[in-house]
Amino acid sequence: MKNTVKINPSVLSGEIKIPPSKSISHRAIICAGLSNGISYVDNLILSDDIKTTINGMKSLGADIECIESKVCENVYCAKIKGTQGIKVLNSTIDCNESGSTLRFLIPFALLAGEKITFTGRGKLIERPLTPYYEIFKEQGIYYKNDKGKLPLTMNGNLKSGVFKIKGNISSQFISGLMFVLPLLDGDSCIKITTSLESKGYVDLTIDVLNEFGIEIKNNDYREFYVKGNQKYKSKYYKVEGDYSQAAFWMAAGLLGGSVKCKDLNINSLQGDKVILDILEKMGGKVKIDKSFIEVDKSVLCGKVIDASQCPDLVPILAVLGALSRGTTKIVNAARLRIKESDRLKAISTELKKIGADVKELEDGLVIRGKENLKGGVVDSWNDHRIVMALAVASIKCTQPVVITGCGAVKKSYPNFWEDFKSLGGTIDE
Repeated sequence: MKNTVKINPSVLSGEIKIPPSKSISHRAIICAGLSNGISYVDNLILSDDIKTTINGMKSLGADIECIESKVCENVYCAKIKGTQGIKVLNSTIDCNESGSTLRFLIPFALLAGEKITFTGRGKLIERPLTPYYEIFKEQGIYYKNDKGKLPLTMNGNLKSGVFKIKGNISSQFISGLMFVLPLLDGDSCIKITTSLESKGYVDLTIDVLNEFGIEIKNNDYREFYVKGNQKYKSKYYKVEGDYSQAAFWMAAGLLGGSVKCKDLNINSLQGDKVILDILEKMGGKVKIDKSFIEVDKSVLCGKVIDASQCPDLVPILAVLGALSRGTTKIVNAARLRIKESDRLKAISTELKKIGADVKELEDGLVIRGKENLKGGVVDSWNDHRIVMALAVASIKCTQPVVITGCGAVKKSYPNFWEDFKSLGGTIDE
């Protein structure tokens, strides 16, 4: 489709199969790529970010073939022959715009003992890597970047020991170390020096590692103990549905009709499962069943929402706040300024264009709700979550919403527009 889309306001309703978790997909592909033997990672969507991690692992020696899955249509199963370590087949790894790929794979370069360069594009070029740079300096590892930006070239060997990481920057640095430290000689400890945000993502990493035979001990999120000389074990792994993507369809159901979300794990460790609690707190009608979660049109009330553990939900929560009674305040969200876009500025700027009452704070948003928004022309900021949030906002607009840069959804959810139309969305392309 073209990179601009015109959405005519309409109610969304029906059933939707939620796409697989992007966060878990990254982790499972990496673990399978380090395993002994052949693993199968099933129920994958080949979004731009997931393709990037697959190509990164191929560069580091994994043999990966993606075939159509038997789970359902439009998803894939990756057959992965692991490397049991690192074998550098390509010394330049293009991380495209995927922060997960970059931060997860950087420590792998320090297993190879060879010079490896990481490149990227868009906002990723300038996203911070300070925690890794501090480790490099402490261990005497050579690295070179372009005035703090990508490309980043490294050459050296990571040694086991104690690693001090701030918990309020990104949990991706913690996860990146967790993939590699089990392979080193000697035991290690990751010490968290501030309160840990995004705990759910660390839980996911530990859980997927455990599925592939690696043990990490969690001491109340303050310290993580990692035994050395562990081995990854191959297995069949099916990726569960993504709560951060489901949040858009749940919001659509609350604003317009009844939407039933299928293929979600009710017992998931995903931090974004907190969307269920937030929606109910706001007055949303949410029905939870073993095989689906259903939401119905509801009158929502503004609340204070702490985004420290669920930053990816902020764009869609801002939309709900803009269409709720009273005032919604989103707090502890400063890290959103260093995502694919400055998401606080992006969502506040674009919602204002279509009539929302939003005030941007240094670490959050204050939103005074309205019954309807007016519609208009908005921009994606090249950010998939901004696009999807604005698409959902169109439900309660009095005029069409035109989104430029709508192709950004390919980063995480390439079938978003098809699913949007399947629920009754009307689009002029």
